[in-house]
Amino acid sequence: MSLIKDVKEIPLTALVVGKGQVRVRDVGKEIDELAASIRKVGLLEPILVAPGDKDGTYEILTGQRRFLAHQKLGMATIRAAIIPEPVDETTAKIISVTENLVRRDLNNKDLIDACTSLYRKYGSVRHVADETGLPYHKVAQYVKYERLVPELKKLVTEGIELKVALKAQDAASVTGECDTDEAVKFAKEMSGMSGAQQEKLVKDRRKDPEASADDIIEDDKSGGKLTQVIVTMGAQLHRSLQSYAKDEGTTQDEAARDLINQGLTSRGYE
Repeated sequence: MSLIKDVKEIPLTALVVGKGQVRVRDVGKEIDELAASIRKVGLLEPILVAPGDKDGTYEILTGQRRFLAHQKLGMATIRAAIIPEPVDETTAKIISVTENLVRRDLNNKDLIDACTSLYRKYGSVRHVADETGLPYHKVAQYVKYERLVPELKKLVTEGIELKVALKAQDAASVTGECDTDEAVKFAKEMSGMSGAQQEKLVKDRRKDPEASADDIIEDDKSGGKLTQVIVTMGAQLHRSLQSYAKDEGTTQDEAARDLINQGLTSRGYE
């Protein structure tokens, strides 16, 4: 990427929000607080811009919320760091993802959209992870959103975890075609289950593809036996498990179960 060539005050009227901005939801959230902070202490960090499509205009690469706060305050200009050459939409999106990760958390759907867009461009989870700095397993999870049926995409938007929706679709697709009614029913039930219970439901559905969703759910609620295993590990391995659990937003027990399940499944043990 080109080095910043200048930092100067730019008229707000000369700025446009770039197409590469990944934050498209909750953009105006907490703008009042940000505006109040800027009014009191000033702008602590310039926004980042590149030359726009028209002469004299600039595209905002990072700092959309700071720009909106300046508009709210009725300010005429904003301090900006300028990249000398225009950037394409993919590069702008990468810059926006990376910058937002060190600021207020992005809306989960915004991250899914951004990673999906970049995945379509590169065709590689590793490439997207390397470009954005996101963990590989997170990118792999986000791009899977695209394969969900519309009904499950809607549930993810409303708050159900993506990995739960993916498991629900797997459970409802054992005959080859996804039964959307079953997928929605599984997703809603599985969202209140532990990870082990979710995995058991999917396995039970695969074993008995002709059983109804209601029967599978009832059997797993009332029957399935779960076995607790105590594992001894070294300090470094334990720290790695803690880091994985934190990245996944889950407990160490659930993280260990997921990793054991992935390892056994990849070797043909289910």
